[in-house]
Amino acid sequence: MIMPRGQQLLLPASSLFIWSSLLVALGGNMLLNMGLLGRTAWLPDLLALALVFWTIHQPLRVGMTAAFALGLAMDVHQSALLGQHALAYAVLSFLAIAMHRRLLWFSVPSQAAQVLPLFVVAHALTLLVRLLAGDDFPGWSMLLAPVLEALLWPAVSVLLLLPQKRAPNPDANRPL
Repeated sequence: MIMPRGQQLLLPASSLFIWSSLLVALGGNMLLNMGLLGRTAWLPDLLALALVFWTIHQPLRVGMTAAFALGLAMDVHQSALLGQHALAYAVLSFLAIAMHRRLLWFSVPSQAAQVLPLFVVAHALTLLVRLLAGDDFPGWSMLLAPVLEALLWPAVSVLLLLPQKRAPNPDANRPL
């Protein structure tokens, strides 16, 4: 595959970094849910954001199985209907895999606009499962969560790609 003009050559992603970033995102979600605000509908889902990022950039390492397992962990933590987040994360991962080759050709702000529908679908699935189980409608503020996740996409992209952009042994003779 020919790289787009001006794109930096990246080092391989470390499996330890990928999985630790997913666990940190899981912990971040747990802390947001236990914080002062409680479980509010407008808070962004950091784990969904990290899952989409790694599914797009490393689809052979992070896929639907990891998304399903992490979704079950979120369901257990939130005492939600078992499988609610697992279904949403698995569908989110499937959609990210389906568009990962095309998405990497765009700039990061364009990517943010294109992952917004993925986040909308994931939140809509979670809402649908909750409503079918007899839960109350969380309010219209939940429409803000996918927008916040799309707005966080550039920051997450920069943060998670930083370890791959550094030279393994930088010196004056190796600019890559």
